[in-house]
Amino acid sequence: MHKVIPAILLLAATAAAAPTGTYTETAAGIRATVASMDVEIRFVDPSTVRVQKTPAGRVFFSRGFSVIREPEETPLRVRRDDRQVSVRSENLQVRLDLEDGTVSFLDAAGGPLFREKPSGTAFEDFDDAGRKTLRVSQSFVLGKDEPIYGLGMQQQGRMIQRNLKLHMVQNNTEDFIPFFQSVKGYGVFWDNPSPTVFEDGPGGTSFRSEVGEGIDYYFLAGGSADGVIALMRGLTGQAPMFPLWTYGYWQSKERYKSQDELVGVVRKHRELGVPLDGVIQDWQYWGNNYLWNAMEFLNPEFPDPKRMIDDIHGLNGHAIISIWSSFGPQTKPYRELEKIGALLDIRTWPESGSEKWPPNMDYPSGVRVYDPFNPAARDIYWKYLNQGIFSLGMDGWWMDSTEPDHMQFKPSDFDNRTFLGSFRSVRNAFPLAAVGGVYDHQRSVCSDKRVFILTRSAFAGQQRYAANTWSGDVVASWDALRNQISAGLNFSLCGIPHWNSDIGGFFLWNFPKRLGDPDYRELYARWMQFGAFCPMMRSHGTDAPREIWQFGRKGDRVHDSIEKSIRLRYSLLPYIYSASWDVTARQSTLTRALMMDFPGDPRALDINDEYLFGRSILVCPVTRPMYSTVRVTGKDTTRVEDFSAVRSDTLYLPGGTDWVDFWSGERLTGGQTVSREAPIDLIPLFVRSGAILPVGPDVQYAAEKPWDDLEIRVYPGADGAFTLYEDEKDNYNYEKGLYTEIPFRWDDSAGTLTIGARKGRYPGMLESRQFRVVRVGKGAGIGMETPAKDAKTVKYAGRKTVVRL
Repeated sequence: MHKVIPAILLLAATAAAAPTGTYTETAAGIRATVASMDVEIRFVDPSTVRVQKTPAGRVFFSRGFSVIREPEETPLRVRRDDRQVSVRSENLQVRLDLEDGTVSFLDAAGGPLFREKPSGTAFEDFDDAGRKTLRVSQSFVLGKDEPIYGLGMQQQGRMIQRNLKLHMVQNNTEDFIPFFQSVKGYGVFWDNPSPTVFEDGPGGTSFRSEVGEGIDYYFLAGGSADGVIALMRGLTGQAPMFPLWTYGYWQSKERYKSQDELVGVVRKHRELGVPLDGVIQDWQYWGNNYLWNAMEFLNPEFPDPKRMIDDIHGLNGHAIISIWSSFGPQTKPYRELEKIGALLDIRTWPESGSEKWPPNMDYPSGVRVYDPFNPAARDIYWKYLNQGIFSLGMDGWWMDSTEPDHMQFKPSDFDNRTFLGSFRSVRNAFPLAAVGGVYDHQRSVCSDKRVFILTRSAFAGQQRYAANTWSGDVVASWDALRNQISAGLNFSLCGIPHWNSDIGGFFLWNFPKRLGDPDYRELYARWMQFGAFCPMMRSHGTDAPREIWQFGRKGDRVHDSIEKSIRLRYSLLPYIYSASWDVTARQSTLTRALMMDFPGDPRALDINDEYLFGRSILVCPVTRPMYSTVRVTGKDTTRVEDFSAVRSDTLYLPGGTDWVDFWSGERLTGGQTVSREAPIDLIPLFVRSGAILPVGPDVQYAAEKPWDDLEIRVYPGADGAFTLYEDEKDNYNYEKGLYTEIPFRWDDSAGTLTIGARKGRYPGMLESRQFRVVRVGKGAGIGMETPAKDAKTVKYAGRKTVVRL
């Protein structure tokens, strides 16, 4: 039996003796004893507050994984008013009820933002693998129709995260982050990595965690979605720059079975003239399952991995490779980790030593998950990764199964001991520790190559470790494509800006004819279009290969649609790379839910299939089939392609601005639903009036040509600004201030574009260049297939220049 101690019951039991609580002021807020609880309210900065609660007299042992910021000195005013005490900064008020311990939050003017639910605090005695601790929960009160967002990456296709219940334990296709933000401009981070239930319904909104020394959460008053994200990254770490090449196109599959096959993918792209920057080597380059994740190329089909990597680099490509959080019993890392007690006793993938399906458990694999919370274990992990792979010149890491895979789950599995306590107590922070170990070690030995990690799971703060999280092994379908949009947007709203999905879906279970199914071919083309507007554009999956030549040749509609999407991506690299700098330097977000920029438009708040890519491009992916139909011949039915007519899609243009059709140049007023033709090779795109869009050269890989002749597109209808960012593309000299920014400003009423003086320097920068400036209008040849008409060529050598259009 567990002893439940609701705070309100404790209050009732002690009300006669102590009708109100007591408090003392501290340097950062107040500490109080109320309703048999100890409560501490501590300002981290003028807009961020930490709230901690424990049963009275209990020492609060805080072991956070996500928060790395130290509190700053914040001027505060503390005032007692009857049964309440308030603590006020210049941006925020926090009130504590001295009778029931309820905390509420108000803006600087006293307007209510958020509050705890009366009697909503509860502690429950809990034995965590022999350690006496607590289960903890806190309930809150939201506005009746108040939209909230975030909570990680889930596959339910919802934008607004209300009226749901989430069992937050990391898994293959869902990444859980106990953080949400409101359209009212605040966020809440429940700082607990143990298995947690988030629930929202008529009875309130609550977090309930299996293990905790006390209640511990942060309130962030950002004033806007961008402001909340800036505060969250201020708490948990900033996102470093990725190399330029990572924003190019990636080709992968499960799996390339030899080094010749992997190199051949890059070579084939170069022969076809289809751009490519990255390829990925999936599992089993190490050999059999008993050698799982050996961090060596023991498979005879990879006889010379150094030459393989050199060959890829010689073709101006890059490679990353699959590494896991587990090891086979015949590997060197396994033996060394076992000696220090850094292997967990849980069932994981692969379960069998045999590679046949289904798993033959007469031959258990013996693969075990390692303990990334152990510093010595992280050292061992990196030692073998560095010796066996990084030293060969590998460009990055595909950290698979960082949730990790947990097969045949038993509750007692959580009793496993990690370096920092039970597996239960740290469960959801596993990916943060695993990814962080690799990032920290690579940064310690190399500054010429930026860390790049592709991973399958995430926890709060993971943006600081140069990680791009993909949405797991999703099953291909039109619904799955649509669901990736809201999954990624809510993930981004947790402060983690880099994510992607397997273009085409991982499993093709719904398409038994695989690439021979016209419906799947159309789905793949649409997913590729969506992928062109994600932080990472990566094709991957099993059941069928996905390389462009698998979809025909030039002249075939799906093939040409795929190629067009890839080329579109490359043409936007100056825009994308500048937007990524905006993420690093100004805490922006690359894929922006409509609520971020249009919180005052009620129709935009729950749209789950549109978003802004950067601050200027409205992306409207097609998420339903248009060009495959069922043909009935006698008793037989077959699905066939039907391109006899161009179909249209319906979409919403957010209000408060005008929008320009990317393809036609037509200007439309926001706040309306419109219909747009959507041929198989076109994704509906709109550019915000006032936007300034740089368009890059036609290239085969991201760094092939200098940006010395960029086209600058100006979209009239409003004033606007843009900053072009450039650096050395793949090292950390930007952290030393070695980069440049060129500001552009459009004055709509005057019809002038001011190209400001260049700021900064870096080795190898362009001292002089030209810009071809275009004022976009209907019929101006804006499609990527043809050069823009009526461009004005401007010579630029770093000094302010004004162009009249």
